Order: sequence, then C-alpha cells, then structure tokens
Amino acid sequence: MVRIKSGEEITRMRDAGKLAAEVLAYIEEFIRDGVTTGRLDALCNEFIIRNGAVPAPLNYHGYPKSICTSINNVVCHGIPSNSVELKNGDIINVDVTVILNGYHGDTSKTFIIGEVPESVRLLVARTQNAMYRGIEAVKPGCFLYEVGKAIEKYISKFGYGIVSDYGGHGIGKLFHEDPHVYHFYTPQNRIRLKPGMCFTVEPMINMGGSEVVTSKRDGWTVTTKDNSLSAQFEHTVLVTENGYEILTEL
Repeated sequence: MVRIKSGEEITRMRDAGKLAAEVLAYIEEFIRDGVTTGRLDALCNEFIIRNGAVPAPLNYHGYPKSICTSINNVVCHGIPSNSVELKNGDIINVDVTVILNGYHGDTSKTFIIGEVPESVRLLVARTQNAMYRGIEAVKPGCFLYEVGKAIEKYISKFGYGIVSDYGGHGIGKLFHEDPHVYHFYTPQNRIRLKPGMCFTVEPMINMGGSEVVTSKRDGWTVTTKDNSLSAQFEHTVLVTENGYEILTEL
C-alpha cells in the first residue's frame, strides 16, 4: 500500500532529505585518486552521526557499512573497503541514506575521478539527465509509469542498458516502502500519483547490456554481466499539489 505523508511527516522528510544532500556535498571533496572507499565510509558515518542522524544502510539486512560505493562496473550495493583505492579514470557512485527523527532521506551521485574518455563522461551526464527526465514526469493525477516512460524514451537512443532488476522505491518511516519505481515503461506502475506520495527516482544505466549479477562472495555487490561501466543518480521526490519537490537537493 502506498502511504500518503501527512504535513508533519513531509516536514521530517524534508529535514532528512536535506541532511542526505549535505552528506553528499560534504564527501565530494574527499573523492579523489588514492582515497579508499573505506575512508569515504568513515567520513560519511562521522558526519551523519555528528548531525544527529543514523546511517540507514548500516546493518540493514546485514549490510556492513554506512554508505554504498559502486565503482566502474559495479551497478549498486558496492561495499566500502580500506583496501580499495580510487584511481584516475574511475567513476564511483556514492549512495547515502540517513534516518533523521525517524524518517529517511536517500540520494546518490556518480563522481568522475580525474580524466575519463568522452564516452564515459557522456554516460554519467546522460544518466543524470535521465533521472531528471523521470522526475519531471511526476505530476498529481498522472500515472507512475510516466516516470519510467520518460527515462526509457531518453536513454534508448544512446544504446545503453537500463537495469531492470533494481529500481526506485517508496520511502518514509521505512527505508523501502511501496511503490516500486521502474525506470522503463511497464503497466505494473499504473499507480495514480497523489500529493503526499514520496519515492526515489534512481536509474541505473549501463554502457552495455542491462543484465546484472550479484556477488556470491558477499551477497551484496551487483555488477554488470558484460563488465561494462554503470552510472546512477538518485533523488527522493515528493508529489505536490502542482507537481513535485526534490527533497534531496540543496
């Protein structure tokens, strides 16, 4: 069941979303050649706790860290490690979710380390564009499938793969609530949008095919099946009376 947030809940969602955005803004200066993903995790953990919140991923279904760091062909759920150093030419998605006063704020961004080929720069830029195309389709009275339709229409012309195994999700008191948000058109998202709904829009776009595999070693790390690069951007979105509000944007 899709929950409609009350005015008080929306206020708390705004606060949580703002803090999640602040975490991403804070960590950006540390994302550079030679820094370990374990260091990024520790810094984010400290920042979140210092601001009176809790890192939602930590111990969530056994996940061992406070953020997700997904490098190059890792699609999502990359586990930070003190033995993994970023290097020139990498791309990395940093996914941050906080719990502040009982409510969640969830956002992610793909960063480029140093110099990359133009094709990689375009993948990252187009993935961000795709997210915003999806968000711009959010309007009360419309169906949720318009989000995926807009993303698919934009991305399909580039020959990229849209990951279908994972998608966006409702969010609030719980990390993951209804509805599931597909990033391509499907009648399964024939859900009428109403003011007060909150969900994430977070397309994962692969330079190659759309198929992914999950690590049997750690049970979390999801990579592209064909080893192609993958990028992702994410915002938490509120349906308003007139359209939408991005809760994780400063």
